[in-house]
Formats: sequence, structure tokens, C-alpha cells
Amino acid sequence: MRSIEIPQPEDRDWKYRLFEILPGVLTYTILALPVILGKISPKLAAYFLVAYLLLWFIRAVGLDIRSLQGWRTMKQHKTLPWRQMLMDLEVLEPNTKKTPKWHARNIRRVARNIPHTRIKPSEVYHAVIIAFYNESRDVVEPTVQSVLATAFDHKKIILILAYEERGGPEIEKMAHDLIKDYGDNFYYAEAIKHPGNIKGEVIGKGGNVTFAGRRLQEYLEKQEIDPLNVLVTTLDSDNRPDKQYFGALTYTYCSTEEPKHASYQPVTMYLNNIWDAPAPMRVIATGNSFWNVILSLRPHLLRNFSAHAQPMAALIDTDFWSVRTIVEDGHQYWRTWFRYDSKYDVYPIFVPIYQDAVLTNNYRRTLKMQFIQVRRWAWGVSDVAYFANQAFFKINNIPLHKRLSKFLRLLEGHLSWSTAPLILLLAAYPVFFFHTSSPTFGYLANELPQVASGLQRVAMVGILVSLFLSMRALPPKPERYKRHRTIWMVVQWVYLPITSIIYSSFAAIYSQTRLMFGRYLGFIVTEKATKSQRTDVTELLK
Repeated sequence: MRSIEIPQPEDRDWKYRLFEILPGVLTYTILALPVILGKISPKLAAYFLVAYLLLWFIRAVGLDIRSLQGWRTMKQHKTLPWRQMLMDLEVLEPNTKKTPKWHARNIRRVARNIPHTRIKPSEVYHAVIIAFYNESRDVVEPTVQSVLATAFDHKKIILILAYEERGGPEIEKMAHDLIKDYGDNFYYAEAIKHPGNIKGEVIGKGGNVTFAGRRLQEYLEKQEIDPLNVLVTTLDSDNRPDKQYFGALTYTYCSTEEPKHASYQPVTMYLNNIWDAPAPMRVIATGNSFWNVILSLRPHLLRNFSAHAQPMAALIDTDFWSVRTIVEDGHQYWRTWFRYDSKYDVYPIFVPIYQDAVLTNNYRRTLKMQFIQVRRWAWGVSDVAYFANQAFFKINNIPLHKRLSKFLRLLEGHLSWSTAPLILLLAAYPVFFFHTSSPTFGYLANELPQVASGLQRVAMVGILVSLFLSMRALPPKPERYKRHRTIWMVVQWVYLPITSIIYSSFAAIYSQTRLMFGRYLGFIVTEKATKSQRTDVTELLK
């Protein structure tokens, strides 16, 4: 079986390094184009900019429509009678009333296509791995409680608290205290300490959850539980699954024709502490939340991100998560895609996993930690070289057109991340500065910024959609905040252009630049502060 692990830095040949350099070179080339074209040929610069703006205008309209559709779908799925629907799926008879039309169609499809090999809902176990390093009990305990607050049989849930030896004796004690306090509510519960000195591992979540996953595999073997019947969900310390999460996940898994060749992605919503976070962080958190809503309706773009679920059998086949990258969640998509020669899909689960917006003990540090978090996400650009190495320089059975389309889509996504905000906001001005007094191109130079500004204003209508949905998604306002706090939730959107440049373009450029020069990014845990009487998702989980 061929290796699907990321090569160590010293084992990366010139071809691998070439594809590590490629995204950064393309980003700087794209950013330089308006300046180069503006100096050489104003007409070409104008064509480039107008075409780019029109492309993103069309994209913006599509994204607005998708966000509304996604919000409506998520709202519906949060209220569906999943327990009763699972009973229907168990016997392959759509008896439950007040269910969507697709429920009956789905049962007929399952009965027709997978009657003998299917996994019944009653056969499914859930394993929840909560990974943490130095977070306080105030952060971790509500996550355990949220798992218990779900509308699912807790005796079919295995709880694993995966903590780091580096966290010290206080973290170890907390983990074991939580198991003592809550463990009896689950089928099985265990605190597993990840050693801090395993050779070949980078510091990060991947090594922690992989170590816990291997221990879980040993337990399942002793209990003679089929790994194909176990769905493993990985959670960060601040992740709180919606009460319908396990029901919706079980339903989707048991109606998947090839469940082993799939993973399952809930909608990540950064709402736990949204009232407490500073305004710039609220804008970023809200934007990221609704981007995840949009992605749930675009399965061709859906990847593993943050909290996600995968059958234990598939994790065993991939030797769990990578221990050599700080973005093990998104990388797990490519890892599994190559293990199964592209016969692998990500299915959306249209219910949320609630997470924290970035918040530390002071404003300045919060701004810094937000940048650190986004640049870590942007380090997913390292998968470009990994993909090229596995797809084009190793033997596989994946059709060439699939490899090319996936590669180009992956590369384009990271280039848009790093360049789009800067191009959209600033690309019209080089022509203006170079040719504003030119008798030949002066008119064009003066009008181009106006045209760009007009298209930008129309596209900014999408902010109203995000504003409307963000206000609908807010958890109840804590009593410690006065009514005018709600007004600031609206006014905060003036930060959008700044946050788009600093916490999108600059963060992505930073990661791509480090990758270009082989200065590989290390893992820094996003600090999580809590406030007294903090807003959490207790009301949303009811």
C-alpha cells in the first residue's frame, strides 16, 4: 500500500519544493498585474479589472443566494424529527408524519440500492474525540455538556478526552475529573494523554487525535465492535454540537451507499461568545460562519474542516490523521481521497457545530490571535504540493481529468483567498496614477476607478444579506449588555474592508510566502478566554 503521509522537510525533492513555491509566485504575479498592465497598457489593465470585477459580481450574487438557501435548509434540519426518521430508516418504511418529501424518497433509494449491505441506525456508535492542550475547565466542560444535551442515546456514544502531556499536571487532573464527573453517562469514556516527545510529529492537533484514535481502535477490537459501525467526530475544546447533530449524522451515514468512502461535515458557526468578542472578530466570525453555510450547498467544494466525522474503518485505512501538518482537518480530505483513488465524498450535515470567535484577555492580543488563527487555516496551501506529489509523481488509478480539475480548483481557491480582496479594492488605481494626466488615456484613467466603485457598491448589497442572517443567527443577548449593544452588531460591518484585507489577503500571503522560502509554519493554539456569565449556546441547544 503506497504511503499517503506528507514527506518530512528533508525528504522533499526539487519537484515538491517547486509546487510549494508555485502558489506564492502566482499570488505576487497576480497582485503585480494591475501595476504592470497599468504602466504598459491601460486598455489591457481596464479589460483585466472589469472582467475580474464582473466575475466576482456574478460570484457575489450566487453566494448571496446560496447563503439564504443554506440558512433556510439549516433552520429546517434543526427542527426535523430525526429520532422518528431514524426509526423509519431502520425498518425502511416512511411512517413518520410531518417529514420532508425527500425522506420517503431516501428510504426508497436505500431499500432499492443497499438492502443487504446497509448499516442500520441501531448498529451505529458515535465516538467523540475532544482535543485540548491548556484550555481551562470553563472551556472544555461546556463542550462535554453539549454532547450530553444532544437528542440521542448517550449510551451509544463513546467519549474520549484527548489531552496533551505538554499541558502539565493541572490539565491531566482536569481531564480525569471530567471523566469521573460525566463518564457514566456514556457507553464508554476515557481520558487519553498524548506524549509530547513522539519523533516525527509536528506540534498540533493531528498527533493528539491520532494517538487517541489508535487507543480507541484497541478498545473497539477488545469489545468486538465493527469499526464500520463507529462514526468518529473530532471536536476542539470549544466545539458544541447542536442537539440534532448525532441524529442527522446517523441518518446521513446510514443512507449513504458507500459510507466507508465518505466523511460528514457539519456547519461550523462561530457563535458561542459572539456577544463578547470585539467588533472586528465578530465580523470575521460571522463571515466565516456563513461561508461554511454556503459551502454546505456546494459539495464539489466541500472539504473536511474543524469538527467533522468519518467512519472508524476509513480512519484505520488512512492510518488516522496526519501527524506532520498543522491543518490535519482539511488535509484529511486529500489523504482519504488518495487512499481510495478519488472514490471519496464529503456529505454535508445541515446542523451546526457552535464554536468560539477569537477572544483573549485583551483587545490587542485578540487581534493578533485572530491573525494567527487565519494564517494557520491558510497554511492549507501546503496541500498544493502534497496533491501534486501524490497525483502526478506517484502511481495511482485516478483519471487524469479528475486529478487536473481537483488540482486547479485547490490552487484557484488559495489564489482567490490571497488576492481577491486586494484586487477588488485597489486594482483600479494604478491606471489612475500612471495616466490621469495623459491626453490619450486620461479619460480612461479617471473613469476606471468610478466604474470599479460602482460595481463594488452593487456587490456590497451582499453585506445586507449577511447582516440580516447574522442578526437572525445571534444567540440571546446576555443581561450584562445593554440594548445599544445590538446596534453595534449592525454598525460593526464597516470593518469588513479592513478585515478582508488584513485577515484574508495578508494572512494568506503570509502563509504562502513562508511556504515559498521553506519556513514551515508551526502550530500556535488559539487562546480562548471566557467572561463571567458568558454567552454560550445553551439557549440554541434547547
